[in-house]
Amino acid sequence: MHIRKATKNDVSSIVEMIADDALGKARENFKRPLPKEYIQAFENIHADPRQELIVVENEQGEVVGTLQLSFIQYLTYRGGTRAQIEAVRVRRDQRGQGLGRLMFEWAIARSREKGAHMVQLTTDKQRPEALGFYKKLDFKDSHIGMKLKFEP
Repeated sequence: MHIRKATKNDVSSIVEMIADDALGKARENFKRPLPKEYIQAFENIHADPRQELIVVENEQGEVVGTLQLSFIQYLTYRGGTRAQIEAVRVRRDQRGQGLGRLMFEWAIARSREKGAHMVQLTTDKQRPEALGFYKKLDFKDSHIGMKLKFEP
């Protein structure tokens, strides 16, 4: 397995993984050609030095996993930086083989390397298997997250 920063050529594979569950199907618009808003989002992420969109390739060069790592500067914790892990996905046929753990070990090491004082994430309550996975990695459900969605 090879972990690297995503390129524009990876965006379709990433969006396909993001859309590959009930929640993703309801909110994403995966099709070929990929809608331009995904390419624009990739370009914005790619241009931001505090964002890292990551993919994992298998031995055949196929993208089989992805996550986004964001570094957020705060005034709290004496001006500390937090790493935020989002959009973690493993291709359906690759699940249960330790790839998720490998991706998190990489993300945690990268966060330390970049000087973050903590790593945080959110997970949807409708994904209890994800919550269990994160707890096995020693993440604690210490806070309650809340969201206010805007209608288009």
